[in-house]
Amino acid sequence: MAADARMKRSYGCFTIEPLPGATFGGLVRFADGMGARKAVAALEADPDTLPRASYDWQGFLYLPRMDEISDDPQLLVRLSRLFGPEVENYRETFSGENRTLFNIHEDAPEILLVTNAPPINTQPMTRPEPPLAPDGSFPTRFPQRRGWHTDQSFRRPPPDFSLFYAVQPTPKGQGQTLFADAAGAYAALPERLKARVETLEGLHALPGIGRSEKAVKSGEVPKPLLAHQRPQRHRVLRIHPVTGKPSLYLCEAGQMDWVDGPFVGMTPGPDGDGAKLLYEIMTHMTEPRFTYTHDWTKGDLVLWDNRNLLHAPSWYEADKYIRIMWRTTVMGNPGPEYANDEKSWIPRPGSLDSAVDHVSRKSA
Repeated sequence: MAADARMKRSYGCFTIEPLPGATFGGLVRFADGMGARKAVAALEADPDTLPRASYDWQGFLYLPRMDEISDDPQLLVRLSRLFGPEVENYRETFSGENRTLFNIHEDAPEILLVTNAPPINTQPMTRPEPPLAPDGSFPTRFPQRRGWHTDQSFRRPPPDFSLFYAVQPTPKGQGQTLFADAAGAYAALPERLKARVETLEGLHALPGIGRSEKAVKSGEVPKPLLAHQRPQRHRVLRIHPVTGKPSLYLCEAGQMDWVDGPFVGMTPGPDGDGAKLLYEIMTHMTEPRFTYTHDWTKGDLVLWDNRNLLHAPSWYEADKYIRIMWRTTVMGNPGPEYANDEKSWIPRPGSLDSAVDHVSRKSA
């Protein structure tokens, strides 16, 4: 296939060329320099084209010069709907315990605001120490680079795609987002590790509940959990439901359960054999040959397939710059292993979870 050979390819109203500086992903260029409004309308007229293209290019696409989205946020929502039957409405799905109204776009509840602007005040990752890799390059590899995850893996079923748009990025050289090709990393995994992960399950946990590696190491007492907040199991070896390609499905310290995991059936905790295996796999997955670092420009839009890609945020001078990003989450095709699953993060009607969530929503 042309994309596998890293060749430029035409898809009607747009072309895709290899993503500079990466072994996966594509750079999208629309015909005649059309802006976001005309591009979205053209894509809606042929709705399978962009999702199909994403699979051709390993699940990652970069769409520059989409500035018109800033003035018309529904363009981002419309674009997201091309990738699955459900674009998450955050006002409906955020539970009372982790839901804040002010980080949801007031005119488009499908858009999550990721920003350090008040009143949200989301702070960036700490700067790696040391700040550069041994060869002097920007560090990508775990554990020097922290924050590697796939979106909402603490849910079952997990989401398919995420779309991330730069309303107001930081200056170049900070606030980058890093991506890792988990399918490529699996293909290059040593045979002994392929055998280890074949039937292995990871235990993924909601951040902020006292089950992260940092929380466990500091002696934090895990929070009592309602049913819809409990950690979720996922196979480490995941087969993509569209491409059929195997991939590693795993996060690092912040989004795994380090109380009872990170792996089912292995010695739990930061000093267990599960921790040692996670460190080995994550170090492999985030080698520079599997990663791409996106340095944002205003109007950039990137979309990625959470089923076979990881990503990580990076440090920026939050006391000096305001960064405003918009994200949508698309669900609907997690694969046959999730076919009979109800949404784990939604409180069941009539349950204690539902009653607590109802009270929280009324008081929000």
